[in-house]
Amino acid sequence: MSHPAPPAPAFPYKLVATDLDGTLLRPDETVSERTREALLAATAAGAAHIVVTGRAVPWTRHILDDLGYEGLAVCGQGAQVYHAGEHRLLTSVTLDRQLAGLALSKIEAELGPLALAASRDGLDGEVIVGPGYEVGEGHLPAIPFTDVSELWAAPLNKVYVQHPGLTDDQLAEVALATAGDLVGVTMAGEGIVELLPLGLSKATGLSLAARRLGVKAAETIAFGDMPNDIPMFGWAAHGVAMANAHSQLKAVADEVTTSNADDGIAVVLERLLGA
Repeated sequence: MSHPAPPAPAFPYKLVATDLDGTLLRPDETVSERTREALLAATAAGAAHIVVTGRAVPWTRHILDDLGYEGLAVCGQGAQVYHAGEHRLLTSVTLDRQLAGLALSKIEAELGPLALAASRDGLDGEVIVGPGYEVGEGHLPAIPFTDVSELWAAPLNKVYVQHPGLTDDQLAEVALATAGDLVGVTMAGEGIVELLPLGLSKATGLSLAARRLGVKAAETIAFGDMPNDIPMFGWAAHGVAMANAHSQLKAVADEVTTSNADDGIAVVLERLLGA
């Protein structure tokens, strides 16, 4: 006598939150077919997928369009909640430029001159880059500036800082100790130390987006690779660090998967889906 196959286990989360760089994106900035299929399977099982990235909307939109992504995305380190299907900003938080200027002056008094860049607010907000600031690999647009007054000429989401002699960890540590009462400080990737509105994090934006979707923190699994993902892991029920993740994130993760080059997101989702 044959017995019917047992039903597939239900997917245990209603929201899958993924960072982009070093997490969803492979080193060549593409998303693998395996990962695409795993995310589609998770959404078919009733979960929503939300991208949560440090990139502002102008540096994220082309990736979302390529994915055929029409839902909400959290961009700009939590500053922006963006509706990809409608191509519009739902929320946007800007950096107090007076406080940011004071924070920079305190950090430079401690460390000497910094190389600076900034992300301007809005759907088409430019990233502006000052002398000596090294922009990472890739083809993301940036506009050079020479006069520091241009840094403050329009509303900003964040300021990027680099130091010629310190590591990213060292720079972030000094910036936080020196100006952490004025601005938020986070490290989002190699060469990417950011000054943010005080109290802003990926968790801020993710909680806003989740509320719009009617999903709770206890129903969320999050994937990431950098210290800026720590607040998101603290908010979500389950945090998964990539094998290539920063040691600070691995220390607070619930599990560590394979690297972004080895379909780390898909590995976890397939297991949870019983695939």
